[in-house]
Amino acid sequence: MKISYLGPKGTFTEMAARGLFKEQELVPYQTIPFCMDAVAAGEVDATIVPIENAIEGSVNMTLDYLIHKQRLPIIGGVTVPIAQHLLVHPENRQQPIEKIVSHPHAIAQCHDFLQAKLSGAEWEYMNSTGAAAEFVASHPEQKIAAIANELAAEEYQLVPLHENIHDYSHNRTSFVVLSRTLDMLHLQEPEHIADKTSLMVTLPSDFSGALHQVLSAFAWRKLNLTKIESRPTKTGLGNYFFLIDVDGLADDVLIPGAVSELEALGCGVDILGSYPCYQLVPQAEKIR
Repeated sequence: MKISYLGPKGTFTEMAARGLFKEQELVPYQTIPFCMDAVAAGEVDATIVPIENAIEGSVNMTLDYLIHKQRLPIIGGVTVPIAQHLLVHPENRQQPIEKIVSHPHAIAQCHDFLQAKLSGAEWEYMNSTGAAAEFVASHPEQKIAAIANELAAEEYQLVPLHENIHDYSHNRTSFVVLSRTLDMLHLQEPEHIADKTSLMVTLPSDFSGALHQVLSAFAWRKLNLTKIESRPTKTGLGNYFFLIDVDGLADDVLIPGAVSELEALGCGVDILGSYPCYQLVPQAEKIR
């Protein structure tokens, strides 16, 4: 199989892809939409993309493109521990840092460190942490540093100026696997931690208390909601749909019953996927 991921090499998405697809061909793409488009075009069998970070919240690019552009089924999920390091070209380990490059989420995750240690440095956003590391590796003449992981340090032969610079020690990012041709993932490794069903619910515009009724449809069936989030429908100001994650796989009774009840209320309901979730074992704190 071919699996696309947010590249270039050295991203956390590649870490997630390596953890799930140990024997498959991994193909990097420049952006999250390109990853999804590759599945739709049949260039790859599946893609893995980030969907939520424990610190920064949902990855809106993934959610919006999945909902509005490429409605691909979610067949699996994986959570990856996030450890950020400040990486420089070996020739610049003694040079003052004038610019920090990385993905916006990575820079935000290291805000306290940057304010305390590099408050005078300029920030430049890039498509991924891997792209930032690649840029630093190819520009030794510039006094720049990338915020990226140990995989990027190894891939691009960079050295850590500072290790573990993230503000929160329990940071995690969740990724989803999207595919039109593959069934639900059944893996021996990594660790299976949960099962999840993801729904998209659109409320009727003329129904008072509709959200309360939506939540009640799950509550009386004792279906545990692990996430509920509103996103704009892009059809007008104040128009939203809700993304709801239910604990457990879609069965033959409870979840279909909840969906039928919501539809009877006039809600639009789409099942985005019912799938197993895995967790990668945290890497060592030090870059080896």
